[in-house]
Amino acid sequence: MLEMNFATLWEAYADATPDVSAVLMGDKRLSWCDYEIRAAKLASALTASGLGPDDKAGLYLYNSTEYLEAQFASFKQRVVPINVNFRYLGSELEYLLDNADCKALFYHSSLADRVAQVVAKLPKLVLLVEVDDGPATANVPGKIDYEDLIARSQPAARIERAQDDIYMLYTGGTTGMPKGVMYQMGEITRGFTSNGTAALGLTLGADWRALVNDVVAQRRDYGDFVSVPCCPLMHGTGMWLGAMMPHCVGATVALLTQRKFDANELLELIEKQRVNLAVIVGDAFARPIADALDAAKRSGKIYDLSSLLRMTSSGVMWTMEVKQRLLDHVPQVMLVDGMGATEGGMALSITTNQTRVETAKFSMNPTTKVFDDDDKEVVPGDGRTGKVANGGLVPVGYFKDAEKSARTFRTINGVRYSFPGDLATFDADGQFVLLGRGSQVINTAGEKVFPEEVEEAVKRYRGVQDCLVIGLPDDKFGQIVVAVASVGLGVTVVEPDVIAFVKTQLSGYKAPKRVIVVGEVPRAPNGKADYPGAKLLAQEAMSSSSVE
Repeated sequence: MLEMNFATLWEAYADATPDVSAVLMGDKRLSWCDYEIRAAKLASALTASGLGPDDKAGLYLYNSTEYLEAQFASFKQRVVPINVNFRYLGSELEYLLDNADCKALFYHSSLADRVAQVVAKLPKLVLLVEVDDGPATANVPGKIDYEDLIARSQPAARIERAQDDIYMLYTGGTTGMPKGVMYQMGEITRGFTSNGTAALGLTLGADWRALVNDVVAQRRDYGDFVSVPCCPLMHGTGMWLGAMMPHCVGATVALLTQRKFDANELLELIEKQRVNLAVIVGDAFARPIADALDAAKRSGKIYDLSSLLRMTSSGVMWTMEVKQRLLDHVPQVMLVDGMGATEGGMALSITTNQTRVETAKFSMNPTTKVFDDDDKEVVPGDGRTGKVANGGLVPVGYFKDAEKSARTFRTINGVRYSFPGDLATFDADGQFVLLGRGSQVINTAGEKVFPEEVEEAVKRYRGVQDCLVIGLPDDKFGQIVVAVASVGLGVTVVEPDVIAFVKTQLSGYKAPKRVIVVGEVPRAPNGKADYPGAKLLAQEAMSSSSVE
């Protein structure tokens, strides 16, 4: 089998379709030829700074052409690009860069103050590259301007790459503190490419060069294929589904210019660039799109969305009500709702104007199983609940966490599975029904929040004695973070002050939207957290306040 690597495949598209757009953002257009050359120059700079196979390069960037270029450059030299959440503050940023052993860091100038706070504590960093997005918020010693680095570098020669090189994506999902989920490069490249080809009606054989020829022929007959990741590239949904899979079939990736999702910008971009695929994160994105379409219709504005063939989501609930609202405006679109995590994809729900699927009901991938606590398979008709296991593209493990890897990635009956933490059952008709995460992880607007981290921050506020943090349903965010706290005798705390304090400790999205003060935080006799009890107290308090 020929070498399968993202960089090798993308280099082939640069050779075969040099003038086709690879990346678009606002007025900026990079052809596949431009994209590859700029990435090759960055690759040369990585090598000149001493980075090589399995070294790590952090990408502390907002959605941008530079994000995709730096990732491509890393792949070229067998360097591992590390996604860094742009919301991370000092201690969070320091932890991730240290845990990942980053030797290079690409960051936007608007984030320079955060980099400046931690860079002296990270002696492994040998290359700091600043991407200009306005005046720098601080001076980072030793930093190099991104465009200057490209201008002074020669394109790196293309190299052979190994199938067992590691690709890694950091997740804060069910793992507590962020951890790198590791895949073998050959397996994940082939997996992503297979998904991309299936969506286009093409076939990936043993010789991927035949696919490149097929893609070129299809583009000649039907025109370019354009994808828009509406969510951040730092997350798997945006990067994997919105950028990397489309790139694996030579597609154009068009990026939104606004850093806060603007549904009208998306609709205008679909119309202008003839977008075929939009990648979102559940109702948090789908509802604003439906609202914008409703408003446009009322005002007499008609968007030409005839090019939109698919809208794909993963990671957050996407309700049937909102799907129907979208179909009312865009009748030809296929709505693909994926159930998965950084640790692997497990099931799909596909909705069109001809088919309807209830919320949280999915069709299992052929390699997906459900097992009980004794590793006995749960099957339709037995009425049991179990843990969802992905047996397809399974990660190598978590970076630097053998114990967690052993619990999450296990072999049953000779087959290796990933257990990201989702629970599921089957209904009376044998339909696969997702019940939710077995852990207490909160999904809010596409971000994953680990309750214990927020609890500790709340408890650091003067007067707070105890705290549990839960997620409650919300139309806008999917879930909101709610803190249930108790305080000392005679102590009074002001809700906005607690929220503001937490925002000084953690990224803003982790801070609670509400703080409910109770006489005693519910716990079991052994001191373990009673999350269902905390949720009930929060719901009762919020219901009472809304009635008043």
